[in-house]
Amino acid sequence: MKIRQVAWEDADAMRLRARQRAEIAVRYGTEDSEPGVAPSAADVAVFLLAHDPDGVAVGCGGLRDLGAGVGEVKRMYVEPDRRGSHAATLILRALEDWARSQGWTRLRLETGDRQPDAVRFYTRSGYERIPNFGAYAGVESSLCFERLL
Repeated sequence: MKIRQVAWEDADAMRLRARQRAEIAVRYGTEDSEPGVAPSAADVAVFLLAHDPDGVAVGCGGLRDLGAGVGEVKRMYVEPDRRGSHAATLILRALEDWARSQGWTRLRLETGDRQPDAVRFYTRSGYERIPNFGAYAGVESSLCFERLL
């Protein structure tokens, strides 16, 4: 797997984000399950893609700058047939490395109560459950996590 930084508007990034949103819509039964402000080119500091040995983009993830040395993981996704390939781990570690290079000291994220696979992945990756923050405060279906860098 090769990880590379791309623009938010990159065609593969847009394709993978659309697939991520479609999967979330199926799990939650709604097109708009985003409790907070959806990420955009204006507020995502970095966006990464994972490419397989054939150069096919199979996963993605980005970071939103929350200020005060804190970032938020956004739009983590790996194609279903590529899960278990370590693509998600490589993306997340590359995001953490990028955050450290910017002087950030922690990363936060939100996932939902219908995503036990995501909860397992983030917990295995060293993220610990925290009280819901920001737009997720008071949202019962949101589960928030944080990792000190």
